[in-house]
Amino acid sequence: MTRVAIVQAAPVAFDLQATLDLTEALAREAHAGGAELLVFPEAFLGGYPKGADFGVQVGQRSEAGRAMFQRYSDGALVIQSPEFDRLQALVRDLDVTLVIGAIERDGGTLYCNALTLGPAGLLHAHRKVMPTAMERVIWGQGDGESLRAVDTTAGRLSTAICWENYMPQLRLRLYRDHPTFHCAPTVDDREVWAVSMRHIAVEGRCFVLAACQFATRADYPDDYACEQGDDPATVLIRGGSCIVDPFGEVVAGPVYGEQAILVADLDPGLVTRGKFDLDVTGHYGRPDIFGS
Repeated sequence: MTRVAIVQAAPVAFDLQATLDLTEALAREAHAGGAELLVFPEAFLGGYPKGADFGVQVGQRSEAGRAMFQRYSDGALVIQSPEFDRLQALVRDLDVTLVIGAIERDGGTLYCNALTLGPAGLLHAHRKVMPTAMERVIWGQGDGESLRAVDTTAGRLSTAICWENYMPQLRLRLYRDHPTFHCAPTVDDREVWAVSMRHIAVEGRCFVLAACQFATRADYPDDYACEQGDDPATVLIRGGSCIVDPFGEVVAGPVYGEQAILVADLDPGLVTRGKFDLDVTGHYGRPDIFGS
C-alpha cells in the first residue's frame, strides 16, 4: 500500500515566504499521518489571481495592470534559489515525494509549473503547455519535453495541470509511460471536474490524485482588486479535491467549501489488475489504424 495525501488549501497570495511557511506546516500535518506522497494544488506557490484582469483589453494595457504583473512576478518562485532550496530541504527532512503547483519566474516570463520533488532533489518540472483564456496573458507556454512520467520513491507519477487533462493527445502521451499515480493539480472547482477525474482514472488505469485550492477573498491582500468584491468570506475557489482508483471508484472526496487534507491508502496492484482488460497504449491500442 502507498499512503497519499491531497492538500486542499489556499496560499498567502503573492507572498512566497509566507506561503512557504504554510506549505511546511501543511506538509508536516499531512506527513504526520504517514503519507509518502503529498500533492498540492495548481499555483500554490505564487498564487492564482482569481478575478483579476491585469488591466488588459484588446490592443491596450494599463499601468495598473503592469504594476499588478510586477507584484505577481515578485512573488513567484525561481528554480535554484534560496526559496527553492528551502522547499527541497523540507522534502528531504520528511523523506516524501511532493508534487506542488508553482508560479515560476524564468527571466521576465512566468510559467504555471508543477514540481515533483523527492529526497534526492528535483525529479520533474512540468510547465503548463496551454494556459487557458486570460491565463495566456500572464503565463508563458511550456513545451512537450516534460510530458513524461517519472519514477519516485512513492511510485511512477505523471502530472497534468488543470485543463491539460482535457487534452486527449497529452493524456495519451502520459499513458505510454504507464503511471501508477496521475497527479492533477488544478483550480477548477466545478462538479464536472470530479467526473473528468473518474474518466481519466478508468481510461489510463491509474490512480488520479486531483488537488484543488480552497480560497476565500481573505486569502488575498486587502488592496487586491477582483470582480468578486471585497467581502472576506467570499469563496473564490471552492475546492473539489478527490482521489480516484483505476476502476473509477472515488476513494476520497470530492470536498467542497473548506480546507482539507484527504488521505488514502492505495494498492498499486489495482493498476495491473485494471490493465487486464484495458491498456490504451498496449493491447487495447490500435496504432495500425490511429497511428502511434
